[in-house]
Amino acid sequence: MTHRPARSRAHHSRVRPRALLAAGTGILATASLSLALTGSAAAQPATGRPVALDSTTVTPAGHSYTADLSGKATFKAGSVTVTCTVSHATGQVPNAPDNTNATGPVSNGISAPTYSSCTTSMPGVRATIETSGDWGVSMQNGSSITAGLTIPTGGFVLKTSGLATCTVTAAPTGAAVVSGTWTNGAPSSLTFTNASVPVKVVGGFGCPTSATTSTFNANYRVADTTDPASQITVTG
Repeated sequence: MTHRPARSRAHHSRVRPRALLAAGTGILATASLSLALTGSAAAQPATGRPVALDSTTVTPAGHSYTADLSGKATFKAGSVTVTCTVSHATGQVPNAPDNTNATGPVSNGISAPTYSSCTTSMPGVRATIETSGDWGVSMQNGSSITAGLTIPTGGFVLKTSGLATCTVTAAPTGAAVVSGTWTNGAPSSLTFTNASVPVKVVGGFGCPTSATTSTFNANYRVADTTDPASQITVTG
């Protein structure tokens, strides 16, 4: 596809004092928001031969959209869970004919998502989340519609201060892919269930430095902002 994602500015969100440093680890998982399907064909387990993917069309072509968190997003690393209630990103469906792929997914760039109103089980710890770089989302039609959010290298960083000073970086050594599911509706939704993303944690006492992954759960409602009466839809 020819749509070129715009480079996002870094976003900073302050987590209230109740936010826990371990939140950082979980939040890293959010970076996984960058869902990216990994190719136009998948390996068939029984034979190892590639299996052609279904055709995919995302409509309306060229329309802009917003993705806003519905309910809460949770990020878990080890025994620590961080919960955020506000998250936002924007994107645009590729213009025709790039909104259709006869043999695989349709992809487009999105803004680096923001996160705020976060709490954690570790009181006395403040946190700041910064997201940056070129993020992307990819949708693949099929018996169930899958989606992927692609986090650029180091595109999600959470820093804590207070009782614990830690830095948690998602996708520390390369772009991370986290899988989710897409549901057509009014509005359509993008859901992540126990999605895993690689993280690196550095810091002193109280920092979960042994954690290498974080688990992410969230549901985003996707609304057409070019024509609010329309819905962003994925079909074959």
